[in-house]
Parts: sequence; structure tokens; C-alpha cells
Amino acid sequence: MRTKKILLAMLGAVTLLSATSCGNLKAKKESTEKADSSVMTYTNPLLPKGPDPWALFHDGAYYYMHTMQDSLVLWKTKDITNIKNAPKKTIWIPTDPTNKHDLWAPEIHNIDGKWYVYYAADDGNSDNHQMYVLENENKDPFEGEFVMKGRISTDKDNNWAIDGSVFENKGIWYMVWSGWQTRRVDTETQCIYIARLENPWTLGSERVLISMPEMEWERHYVNEEGWNPPHIIYVNEGPQPLKSPKGKYIHVAYSASGVWTPFYALGLLTASTDSDLLNPKSWKKAQEPVFRQSPENGVYGTGHNSFFQSPDGTECYILYHARDTQVDPAGMGDTRSPRAQKFTWREDDYPDFGTPLAISTPLQKPSGTVVE
Repeated sequence: MRTKKILLAMLGAVTLLSATSCGNLKAKKESTEKADSSVMTYTNPLLPKGPDPWALFHDGAYYYMHTMQDSLVLWKTKDITNIKNAPKKTIWIPTDPTNKHDLWAPEIHNIDGKWYVYYAADDGNSDNHQMYVLENENKDPFEGEFVMKGRISTDKDNNWAIDGSVFENKGIWYMVWSGWQTRRVDTETQCIYIARLENPWTLGSERVLISMPEMEWERHYVNEEGWNPPHIIYVNEGPQPLKSPKGKYIHVAYSASGVWTPFYALGLLTASTDSDLLNPKSWKKAQEPVFRQSPENGVYGTGHNSFFQSPDGTECYILYHARDTQVDPAGMGDTRSPRAQKFTWREDDYPDFGTPLAISTPLQKPSGTVVE
């Protein structure tokens, strides 16, 4: 595998990216005016429904997205915990029949002053899912226009590819995503891949496999009390980069097992920031889930997360979807809702995501939140 570094000069510096959003915490919290405790708390879920939630804090505001299936919608707010009352805007309605259906897992990133939205879509046949990129040159993505930059070609056979996310390490930009090794015959296996980026919409290297669903907890695909797919599906998907505070590691949280089961959970891949990230041997997989269902709290199917920082930069949060019941009567549909909670870092530079909390549990708003 070629490991020649191609610095993406055109990309430059990113203000807050998921791989670094929790990596440079301030040593001390800035003093803030105390408010009534009821005003400064929130409860989950943040919305009644919303699969694959994503949030980015940039220039004093949060930008939020989740899967809408037939369009891409962007929210903007100073208070991520009050997203239900935030203004929103439809930024893309596809017309091309090759990518008009099943728009999944959108993410918005600010790269070198331009906005890019990554998402997956198909032609009406889910087996044909591919990843696409939109660009908006305006300073505020609520203004200006998003234009199609194109499909991201991940391999010569155009294998199924979803859930793309990007990050920078030592001046090199990478993409991670979920894809098939080969087209499904009777068993579908979703794997996690990484590649170097040439620019925000083009890969600059061959794809590299860094995780397969090989452990028991990654291979649940049967929900004995609910909907099930017509064939076997082993799942690794939704990779989310997270740079550690001391800068030692790039962690990639990913979702494993079927999202239609209560066993959907987060795994963790870890590589040293000094290693060759395109070498599969650089990546170490956690042997157990790092975030999973909590029957005692009534939270099931926890996964497809993202990460964000508090407005004052002192706290890290995990944003994820989950269900209140083990059974998903809609199959892979509308019973998933977005939830957020604070997480901490261990001394060894690994994250501790804790346990998913019960809905209606009062939680402190992220530090520095401006109540709107």
C-alpha cells in the first residue's frame, strides 16, 4: 500500500471537525453568569425522532442534521439541547434518479472556509448506495447555495458505500466509511474502510479495510420480537473519528450489529497519531462494546453517533440515536430519536462514554450554552 503523503493545501485548517472537536480542551472553564437550574437543564430525547444525528459547533453556533430519507435538512442553533425550537432549512432535494432515494446519515463539515455535506443515496435499490458530496462557499451554510461536487468513487467495482466522515491528522486528510468488500450474494457484510483524500470529494489512495464484524457482539442480526431483514447482515457502520485530548490517538467509534435489534452498539478502533493510518496493523479494536443498550434505563439500539464540544470548549458530548423499546415496529424507521450526554476522558487518552441515560433525566446543558 502506497503511503506517500499528499498534503491537501486547498483544505487548510478546519475550525472544528469531529476528529478534533474534543481534542483541545481548555484547562479551565470560563466564568459564566449563573442561571436558574431549570433553565440550564435539558432532557433526552432532543427530538421525537431523528436517526443518525450529527452536530458541529462552528463560530458560536451548532449545525445539526439527521437522516430525512428524501431530502437534506440543516438546523442552526446556539443551544444544541433546544434543537426542537431551532430554525431549519431544506438545503437539498435531489432530482437525479441515480441518487434520489434513501438519503442517509448526512454530515456537514467546514473545510478551508467552505461547507461540505457528505451523505449516501441510491436509485431506489438500497444495494446501490453510494456516497455524495455537496459544497457551499458561503460563510454561513444557511445562506448561499449547495451544489453537487459529485459521487465519491471508493473502488473500481463501485461497491456499496455509506456513512462517510472526514478528518485531518498531521496535515493529511482522510475519509472513513462503511462498505462492502464485494456485492452481496446471500450474506451482507458491512466493513469499515479508510482512505486518504485528494480533495473533499475525491479519494487519493486505495481503500483500506480496518474493521470487519467478526466478534459475537458485532454480528447480531435477528430481532426475535420485531422486524428482520430477508437475508443475513453483519454490520460495522457509522464510523466517527475522535482525536484524543493529549493528541496520542485517533479513535474511530463505529456502530455494530443490526440497527433493527436492541443490540446495536458502539465499538472503538484506535491508532496512534504517529502511525501510518493506511496500514491496517496500526488499528486496534476494542474487544467489547464501548457504549451499548441499557435495559435498566429503558434505552435500546444505541448507536450511529457523532461528537461535539460544549460552546466554551471545556466539555465533550456524544450525540447518538436510540429507541425506548426493544422492538422496532417500523423496522429500520421512525422510532429512533437523537440523544446527547457528556462523556469523559481516561488518563490513558481513551474516552469513557458511560451508560446511556434514561429519557427525562435532567441533565446540565453544555458549559457556556447561550439559552435562546
